[in-house]
Amino acid sequence: MYRHKLGLLGLLVLALFLLSSCGSGPHLEPDPDNQQETVQEPPPKVEPPTTETDQAPDNAGDTANQSPNDDANLSQPDNPDAESTPPAPEKSVDALWVAVGDIMMHMPQLPGAYNEKTKKYNFEHFFKPMKPILEQGDWTLANLETPIAGKSLGYSGYPRFNAPTELGDALKYAGFTTVTTANNHALDRGAKGIALTLQKLDELGFETKGTARSRAEADRIVIAERKGIAMGLLAYTYGTNGIPLPKDQPYAVSLIDEAKIISDIAKLRKAGADFITVVLHFGIEYQTQPNDAQKNLARKLIAAGADIIAGSHPHVVQPYEIVEAAEPDGSVRKGLIIYSMGNFISNQRGDSKDYGVVFRVNIHKDGPTGRTSIQNVEALPTWVHRVTSKGVTNYNVVPLQQVIASKSLKDLSGADYSTLKQMYNQLMKRLKSMSGKPFQVTDGLNQ
Repeated sequence: MYRHKLGLLGLLVLALFLLSSCGSGPHLEPDPDNQQETVQEPPPKVEPPTTETDQAPDNAGDTANQSPNDDANLSQPDNPDAESTPPAPEKSVDALWVAVGDIMMHMPQLPGAYNEKTKKYNFEHFFKPMKPILEQGDWTLANLETPIAGKSLGYSGYPRFNAPTELGDALKYAGFTTVTTANNHALDRGAKGIALTLQKLDELGFETKGTARSRAEADRIVIAERKGIAMGLLAYTYGTNGIPLPKDQPYAVSLIDEAKIISDIAKLRKAGADFITVVLHFGIEYQTQPNDAQKNLARKLIAAGADIIAGSHPHVVQPYEIVEAAEPDGSVRKGLIIYSMGNFISNQRGDSKDYGVVFRVNIHKDGPTGRTSIQNVEALPTWVHRVTSKGVTNYNVVPLQQVIASKSLKDLSGADYSTLKQMYNQLMKRLKSMSGKPFQVTDGLNQ
């Protein structure tokens, strides 16, 4: 019995020995319901070394469509000649500068523009014959020599003007883009008149300069850009007919001060103006030639950096002249001085007071150098045509040369046309009397 049990025990030990020698144990299959997939991260991609000038391509992070050779392409440097290739030069451009003289509103001008049915004024017919010329300008300037403060301050003519606000609408219709307000009638209705005038001009989208409602507005830099050419604008008057500036608003009207104007020109240049127009209300009324004070001031301002001086106030046409100013680099810059453009619209008659002139000036900006120059100055005399019917006079401004050539005004006689032709010749002779040889200035000193 003992040997039988021992034999069984030996068999059991032998079986255990055989099992342990056949392998490392049973292999267990995973449970598909509880399987957790382990994803091994690929080894990090080693990018090729780059330099500071290498630029990653737009699809650097897109590997879905990357070809086997893309890694090699990424390591290629940019075109070594790319940075040394000069940029294409800017294109040269041209723009047209247009300006007229004084816009005035005497009381006889009002009735013909009033509509009894609408109880409103419409002055568009004043300018309709000139509209095709005026709207060609990239900048088209006028000097508004009357407040347009409207009915609330009372309509009046000389000596203290105030016109209907609809005059502003007519200027917009005619093609004007820019209105200056520095003149001897700017304060005819006080600070309130200035504020209402500027409010109307702002509503119409005009660029303005010459009067102000605040110190900030008075100091505001006005630069009007057209076709890539930036015009800086300034405007000043000799005085305000003895009406004092408001004590709390000494900045209300820009007065002529040579040092101040020169400083303002420099500010415009620093602000990026390509050329600068300075509108000056100066001179002696009804004199057909500029006086020494006009010439000295205007020439100094050209030497200081102004490009065009647009004069008004004498109420008659005065000559224009070309001025050459020596620049620090030795180059010569040409400036244009228009001493007076006369009346564009008014009720004044006789001694050429009913004649004015439109100036058209080509402004050229050279692409490679960025320099701006004045070219092709053209003067077009105008005339205020009046027709009276049933006690009411209608006014409009007409291009004098065209009217003479076409004889389109049927109310005029042959003698009238002969007079117009004589006046046209006289005006052109007067305008060109100082434009023969350019006047030279250096550092503000006349030569």
